[in-house]
Amino acid sequence: MSANPQWDVSRALGVARLFQLVCGVRDGSVSPFLTLYLRQLGLAAPWVGVLMGTKHLIAAFWAPFCALLAQNHQKRRALLTGSLLGSVGASLLLVLVPPLHTEPGSGPCNGSVRVPATAPPPGVWAATTNATWALESASSPPAGAPGLARNWTPDPDGPGRSDRDSVGHIHGGYLARTTSHGLLPPAASDEDVNTWEGAYEVVNTALALLPAEGPGLASPANWSTTEGHAKALDLSLEGLRWTFILSLGSVVLWELLTAPLEQVADDSLYEYLDFVDATDRYGSLWVWRLLGVSAGACGTAALVEQLGCFLVSSGPQGALHFYGYSVVSFVALLVSIAFPVPKCLRQEPRYRTIKALSVMGGAPRLILLALTVFLIGAVTSTVQNFLFWHMRDHGSGELVMGFSLALGLLGELSLRPFKTVLLSKVSRVGMVGLGLGCLAGQLLYYSFIWSWWSVLPVQALSAISGGALWWAVVASIEDLATSGTERPLTAMFRGHLYGGGCSLGSFVGGFVVMHFGLAVLYQACCVALLLWLALFLAIQPRLPQERKINYSKLLAVEASDTSDSEPGLDQDWFVKAVEEEQSHQKG
Repeated sequence: MSANPQWDVSRALGVARLFQLVCGVRDGSVSPFLTLYLRQLGLAAPWVGVLMGTKHLIAAFWAPFCALLAQNHQKRRALLTGSLLGSVGASLLLVLVPPLHTEPGSGPCNGSVRVPATAPPPGVWAATTNATWALESASSPPAGAPGLARNWTPDPDGPGRSDRDSVGHIHGGYLARTTSHGLLPPAASDEDVNTWEGAYEVVNTALALLPAEGPGLASPANWSTTEGHAKALDLSLEGLRWTFILSLGSVVLWELLTAPLEQVADDSLYEYLDFVDATDRYGSLWVWRLLGVSAGACGTAALVEQLGCFLVSSGPQGALHFYGYSVVSFVALLVSIAFPVPKCLRQEPRYRTIKALSVMGGAPRLILLALTVFLIGAVTSTVQNFLFWHMRDHGSGELVMGFSLALGLLGELSLRPFKTVLLSKVSRVGMVGLGLGCLAGQLLYYSFIWSWWSVLPVQALSAISGGALWWAVVASIEDLATSGTERPLTAMFRGHLYGGGCSLGSFVGGFVVMHFGLAVLYQACCVALLLWLALFLAIQPRLPQERKINYSKLLAVEASDTSDSEPGLDQDWFVKAVEEEQSHQKG
């Protein structure tokens, strides 16, 4: 069969591995750092959560629809090419979005002096004190600012109440004011002190001097909250509006063009291997994608740290991630020319998704597992969106961030040789429970990180919370699914349910970060996971056993254990399997 170039399995697998590796490098170069770049643009946590939630929602429902259309109209290769080319242009649109703060000296490459992690940059104290005194001296807010009028209250203790140095922060329109030594700097003019407009302008100047990329001020763990409060009020509403709208449009267009790529490639390769009865070699291709993501995250982060200020003189350094993404996309485009896409295969009726839904609706164990996957997606999105923010607040560079991501992925790869042993020795329920517990432990640890390197040791738990947990989920689906519905059910769990959970978690997580902080968000997610784990372990044994007979697996076992020419077969395997299933259900 290898004589036919269309069905050269070894060549097809080699090209597929290379394609998965290049696509992994492509995704790892920008996807983990996307929220960090949005932060560099000046967007607060709620708006970043809305952007990421929209992105996950599009990926969850748009990708399967495009994959179905491409298969029905035999346009898979055209979709692969169009997705790779279109995503390059759409990703570069984000580079053109103007950041909110373009004042001289506010960029991360201003000179060679980096701000220490324990103190704000020079001039911030004076500007903040100026803003505080200006607000306290304003007799009354203007009539056009009702939100500020409701929340603004004068300081009862006056300017000399404290000698502590701290920075005011904004919380839902409320300015929590503290002063520095109780002295009004000479930079504040009488007009600034006596008018609300002047105070408004002074506060804007003070916030502009705060570092967009620097670490925390008084407490590193609270800096994301402080920054989020300041940006949520956003003293330049017009700039925020346009930055958010342009970012949202770019992200939506980018995701519409990028989302179908992975599913179309997977479906094409699976059908190719299925035609030549080689689907057993399909399951190991995910290793190459994880290796690519690890290499892309570390390589691009190192490039940004070493050459960021040299290559990007103005604007956020994160633009280099998108340039690297574009270069690797062209390499993936060249590899996709040889990617195996089967042609003129027999068309089968496309009712598998509806059948998979009917199977899940009649299986309480699958419903419980679906809710678990949805919760995992919601919780995991908070790590994907804001963990690098948390690390940045503690002085971490992008190279450490990429290395932490690579450690988690390499932990999954290191556990792969023990996959069969784990699934055979540990029950499916026990493995899911262990994965949920490890994920809760990681979240609790993230809420108490104390330095830029402290996040690295806990990444080893990703081998269980990321790898073993999903192996148990997929194995449970295969055990409970009927013949022909395993793959649609797995795609539904990974796409619709997990993606929907990521979308909801992103929407909610951004507002929690703004009002309560990142530490509270991770602690709340940890508590939610532990409560669900207790409920999962309590409900699971009480559900009826509804294990389906997978006839294809029985045929495979029969073919390997016995032969048609073997004499003395006194029992029919099919009758025996049905009898055992009936007795199991009665028991």
